[in-house]
Amino acid sequence: MKKIYNYLKTKPPMIIAISFLLLIFVGSFLLRLPISQKEEINYLDCLFTATSAVCVTGLVTVPVFTSWTVFGKLVIIILIQMGGLGFMTFTTLMAIILKKKITLRERIIIREQTNSEGLSGMVRLIKYILICTFTIETIGALMLMVRFIPQFGLAGIAISFFHSISAFCNAGFDTLGPNSLISYNHDAYLLFVLGSLIFLGGLGFVVYSDIYNNRFKGRKLHLHTKVVLATTFFLIVLSTISFYYLEGTNPYTLKGYRPFDKLSNALFQAITLRTAGFAAIDQSLIRDASSAIGVINMFIGGSPAGTAGGIKTTTFAILVIIAISEIKQRDDIEIFQRRVNFKIVRRAITLIMLGLAWVSVVSIIILTITNFDFVDVIYEVTSAFGTVGLSRNLTPRLDDISKILIIITMYIGRAGLMTVIAALNSNNKKKLYREAEEGIIIG
Repeated sequence: MKKIYNYLKTKPPMIIAISFLLLIFVGSFLLRLPISQKEEINYLDCLFTATSAVCVTGLVTVPVFTSWTVFGKLVIIILIQMGGLGFMTFTTLMAIILKKKITLRERIIIREQTNSEGLSGMVRLIKYILICTFTIETIGALMLMVRFIPQFGLAGIAISFFHSISAFCNAGFDTLGPNSLISYNHDAYLLFVLGSLIFLGGLGFVVYSDIYNNRFKGRKLHLHTKVVLATTFFLIVLSTISFYYLEGTNPYTLKGYRPFDKLSNALFQAITLRTAGFAAIDQSLIRDASSAIGVINMFIGGSPAGTAGGIKTTTFAILVIIAISEIKQRDDIEIFQRRVNFKIVRRAITLIMLGLAWVSVVSIIILTITNFDFVDVIYEVTSAFGTVGLSRNLTPRLDDISKILIIITMYIGRAGLMTVIAALNSNNKKKLYREAEEGIIIG
C-alpha cells in the first residue's frame, strides 16, 4: 500500500483517473440497492447509469423516470454534480470547511483537473468554481420553478433543481418521462433557460474568471477566452442555421412549426449537442445530414476547465488555425496577434487523432457484433465520447458487450484521453539527444 501511495503521489493524472473510477463504482453499488430501484435492475445497467452520471453524459439503458426511486434519483444527481465539477473540487471544499492546508501535491492535481497552467491561485479558483456553480444552478432552478411548480406542485421544486444541475453540468438526465423535452419543444422559455445553463456550463470556469477579472475592468481578455468565445459562437450559429433549414422542412420533426418555434428548437439542438444531451427533437427522426452535423458537434464538445466533454473547442480551433497557417504559408501558428506554442499544437493534433481512432474502433466493433444501423452506431459512440447523451433510441437496445464499450468510452471522454494516457504511461524519461533530421514528402 505504501508503494502504491508513493507511486500515486508522483502521478496526478492517475489520481484523477482513479477518482472517477472510484466514484463510478460507489455510485453503481448505491444504485444497485433495493432502496434505489422501483423494479429489479441488473448490475450492468446500474454501472452504465452511474458511469453516465459521473461522466455527465445522459445515455441511459433504463428510463430514469420509471426505474429509480427518489433515493435513486438523489444518488444520480449527486453523481452528476460531483462528476461535473470533479472529485478534487469536492475534496478541496471539504478541506476548506475543515480548515485543512491544501498541499502542493493537491494543488498539482487541481491544476491537472482544471487544465490550468500555473500552481498559484488554485484554492481561489476552486472557491470561484463552487460559488459560480451553486449560484448559477440556484438561479436556473428558480427560473425553472416558474414552469414546473404549476405543473407538478411542490415536487416541481426538486424537479427544477434536478434539471438545473443536470443542464449546467451538461449531463442531460431528466425526470420528465420517456420523451425527454420533446413534449416541451413549443415552450421557448423552458428551452431558453435550459439552453443558457448548458451554454454556461460548457464555457469553462476559466472564461468566467477572465471576463470578470479583465473585461469588466477594461483590460484585454486572455487568448484562451477569445478562442473559446469565438469558436463557441461560430459553431452554435452555424449549427443553428443548418438545423433550421434541414429540419424545418422535415415532416417528422419541425415542418409545420411556427418560424419562432423552428428557430428556438434549432438553437436548442445546436446548444445541447455541445455535450448536454437533452432532446427536444426525436434524434431518430432527424435527417442523416443533421446527424452528420451532430456527430461533428459532439466530437468537438465544449470548452476546457468546464463540465463539458469532447476534444474541446480550443483543440478544434487549433486544427483550423494550423490549416489556415499552412495555406497562407506562415512559419508560425498565429491567432488574435499571438503565436501558439508548438507543444499546444502537437497536443491538439494528438488528441484529435486519438479521439478519431477510439470512436472509429469502438464503432467498428459494435457494427461487427450487432445489426445496428451505421448512422445510429456512429451517433451513439460519438455521443458517449463527447459525454453528450443524445441517442437515436439505440441505448436501450445495446447488448452487454456494446454496453461495456460505451461505458469505457464515456469514462475516457470525461476523464480525458490525455489524462488516461498520462496515467497509464509509466515511462517519463526524456531523451538526452535528438535524432538526425530527414524530410518526408507530404501531399
